[in-house]
Amino acid sequence: MAPVEVLAHGVGGRQDLPLTPAQLAIGAGLALVVSFLVLGVAWREPRLDPGAGRPVPAWLARLIPLLDWPLRVAGLVLAVVLLVQFTHPDTADNPAAGLVFVLFWVGLVPLSLLCGPIWRRMNPLRTIVGFIRRDGGRPVPEGLGYWPAAAGLFAFAWLELVAPDRATLPVLGAWLAVYAAAMLAAGLVYGTAWFDRGDAFEVLSDLVGRLAPIGRRPDGTLVWRNPLDGITGPRPAPGLVAVVAVLLGSTFYDALSGALFWLRFTQEDGLPAPVTGTGGLLLVIAAVAAAYQVATRAAGRRGRTSAERTPGELAHSIVPIAVGYVVAHYWSLFILEGQRTVALLFGHGDFRPYSGIITPLGVANLQVTVIVLGHLVGTVLAHDRALRLFPRTRTLTGQVPLLALMVAYTVAGLFLLFAG
Repeated sequence: MAPVEVLAHGVGGRQDLPLTPAQLAIGAGLALVVSFLVLGVAWREPRLDPGAGRPVPAWLARLIPLLDWPLRVAGLVLAVVLLVQFTHPDTADNPAAGLVFVLFWVGLVPLSLLCGPIWRRMNPLRTIVGFIRRDGGRPVPEGLGYWPAAAGLFAFAWLELVAPDRATLPVLGAWLAVYAAAMLAAGLVYGTAWFDRGDAFEVLSDLVGRLAPIGRRPDGTLVWRNPLDGITGPRPAPGLVAVVAVLLGSTFYDALSGALFWLRFTQEDGLPAPVTGTGGLLLVIAAVAAAYQVATRAAGRRGRTSAERTPGELAHSIVPIAVGYVVAHYWSLFILEGQRTVALLFGHGDFRPYSGIITPLGVANLQVTVIVLGHLVGTVLAHDRALRLFPRTRTLTGQVPLLALMVAYTVAGLFLLFAG
């Protein structure tokens, strides 16, 4: 028997809330507008600084480096555990799909939010390359930037959302084998530095991990910090905008793929489902990227600064928005399917997940809250960066296209999530 498909969205929908999708979208849009006006009055100087933070106690600063090798060993052990599952029958009781799509992919976001860029330490591919290539390898071409990571994130989104039979061992195993081979080949040429920007999951963990309450200053000092200070750290680089566009666009497509109008369209268009799905995924990501480019370049022109530079300077403001959508889409999946995956891993196929904390109304409320909160944080980040980029006389007028972008993302996201 083939494995069952991993759930996509969990529970919750428009009927679970006392407001219609239109009312939710209007309310969220007004909240962003009001926040923009308040920021314009109360936040007139740049405040966020990636070099800020209070040094952690000396004992903690000594302890964290000692965790490096235990984390590397843990990553290798987890990789072996996953590989072992491919030696077992391809049935509904095989936890391989849950390990990849639920515990790893979804779990990496909250783990990085708490612990910082932890996948850098646990990545078994980096560990293997570090053992083999000790001389550092060739310099990574500067022009590559984050483009390999953007391509990897798109490939995984396609696997998760489009690929036929994606929960079966042959399909999942083939994707993992190709990805691992590509990362190892590049790592053997360029050394472990390749993974900093080339590995999709390390880049995801790094971006999300900058919102963690603990992190390192640019000088390497371990500090407690305001998460908003940490996320201001990434500097413009080739492919960075593509990474955030894929992150946000793929979650938008995930919501679209569950909407009734899209399901009807895929049934009536006469094309194979993978063709329609691939086209839809590409179209949504392209729309998210185009809206971002148009808005940020318009902001640059209105703010009398470089329109080419502005998209890269503001890319970090999209990260909390993407995190909000990940939590909104996958919270119930992570709780319910996560329990089931762990139970299957230990041979308890008849396990019933505890669902006491998962209710339709609770999930729907959480979805609205984290989506709006993500956009509010993104607005704050964009405002603070605009204060550094734009002349004082152009600070507010330059941000109008950014506000329009945030409102558009919010309205589109809420409609896709609740208008099914």
